[in-house]
Formats: sequence, C-alpha cells, structure tokens
Amino acid sequence: MMQREQLLLRAPAKVNLYLKVIGRRADGYHLLDTLMQKVGLYDEIEVQACAEGIHLHCVNGTLPENRDNIVYRAAELFLRETQGRRKGDANGVRVSLTKRIPVAAGLGGGSSDAAATLNGLNELYQCGCSGAELAAMGLRLGADVPFFLATAPAAIATGIGEQLHPVPPLKGCSLVLVNPGIPVSTRWVYQNFALTVDKIGSNLKNSQEDIDRSFTPREPLLPESWAARSCNDLERVTLARHPQIEQIKAGLVESGAVGALMSGSGPTVFGVFSNRQQAEVGFIRFKSRFVYTYLVDPVEEE
Repeated sequence: MMQREQLLLRAPAKVNLYLKVIGRRADGYHLLDTLMQKVGLYDEIEVQACAEGIHLHCVNGTLPENRDNIVYRAAELFLRETQGRRKGDANGVRVSLTKRIPVAAGLGGGSSDAAATLNGLNELYQCGCSGAELAAMGLRLGADVPFFLATAPAAIATGIGEQLHPVPPLKGCSLVLVNPGIPVSTRWVYQNFALTVDKIGSNLKNSQEDIDRSFTPREPLLPESWAARSCNDLERVTLARHPQIEQIKAGLVESGAVGALMSGSGPTVFGVFSNRQQAEVGFIRFKSRFVYTYLVDPVEEE
C-alpha cells in the first residue's frame, strides 16, 4: 500500500458539562470527575510527509511554531516512538495549523490539536498504532488529549482526566460559547483551587460531599436534565479574578438558555439552548460585545 502524501483533519473543541475536583495526588495533580462533550467548533490541521524534520506553520495566528507548541511536541513524540514502524521513505512532517478555537479558553483546543496530529500521523505513516498506544502518547502531552483521541463524542473522565467512560452525548440543543478574550492559565486556576475550608466554601470537602451531583447518562442527555446538575468547581477561582464571567452566565440565561456554565478552567462560558431561535438571538447579542462568540451544536457522532 502506498503511503498517503497528506491529510486534512478537524480538531473539535469541548465543553465540560460538569467538573468536580475530588482529590489531589502526591505529585500535585488534581483528581477529577468531569463530563466532557465535543462541540462543533474546529481547528484544522494538515499533515504532509517530508524527508526530515518537523515544520510547523500556524496559518492565522501568532502561536509559536516550535516546541512551545503542543502540535510540534505531538509530532516529535510520534516520530520518536514509531521509529522502524513507519511506511515509506519520509521521516519528517509538515504541519499546517489553522486556529479557530480560542487559546487558553477552557475549550481544549491545544489538546484537540495534539490528538488530531497523533491520529493523522498514525494514518499518514500507516503505523498501525492501537488506540491504547496513542492514548499513552497523548497522556504524555496533556491530560485531555486521550479524550480527543477517542471516537466517542462525550465521555466521563476521571483520574487526572485520562480514565474515560464513553456516555451518550448531549442532544436536542444548541450552545452559545462566549469567551471574553482573557487568557486564563489552567495551571494558575488549579494552583489557586482551595483544598481546605475557606470563607467562600469552594473546597475539596464540599466537592466530595456533593459528588452525587455528577451523573452517568445512560441515554442521550437533554438540556433540562443537564441544567439541573450542572456544576464546575473551578468557577469560583476564575470568577474571583474575572467577575464578568458571572455576568455572561446571567446574560445567557436571560437570553433563554436553560443553563450556563464556565467550561474547564475558563474563561469561556457556554449556554445550552433547547430553542434554536433563542440561541441565534443570544449569539447575535453576545457577538456584538465579544468577538470570540460562537453558535455550535454538540457533536453527536464521529
């Protein structure tokens, strides 16, 4: 079989339909219980075999084009781990990245880009790496990468995010994503997450006692069922520095969303609308104020 010369891949964003912090490992990583859902906002990645080296080009942004970019590190890791397994004579790759998912936004764009790169190179070079092999590579790049490597559109993630249990996806709704344009460091948020009792009440003890608010859907999740149980333990941390997040949440509900929540470590907020027309009106309202506003549907299958 001839080696394919190039591939064009789409890398979806995600939202966290709930996120509970339930512990912390000895190495400092926090243990999570979170339900992640892929949504229809995509970066595009084109991979092309070349003789040697890794050549990354970011089409429409100011992202680094070296090892500071997770896409570069994903390509580097894959090429190193698959020496002797790749078909054809090429030993390098050219990668073109078109960003549409905001950076440092709680939407998993970098992790999704890394996953698409690993999947694409596996297909491009016909290496035959198993899903487990790719997931192990992905975990070395970031805790969310295994989720994006999986074909399931929605999954409960535990551990540090790498233990996945696919579940039926959210359906019967549209989402309005609103990012206020303020990058938020995931590391900063977790470093400032309170693990002891404080005056706000955002703490590990409360999260453990409230763990029954998380849930395992056994059939496609409808908006109202989600809204009754939506929660994100990290909201209080990010809200303390960026109070406009609460204002965005309230505005989405005023626009007709059945519920609104910050995704991941933020600052992106998403509203879930069971009425498409209300979602479109809400999108127009927020787009006039925040350039990084998107109207999307949940991914239901891949």
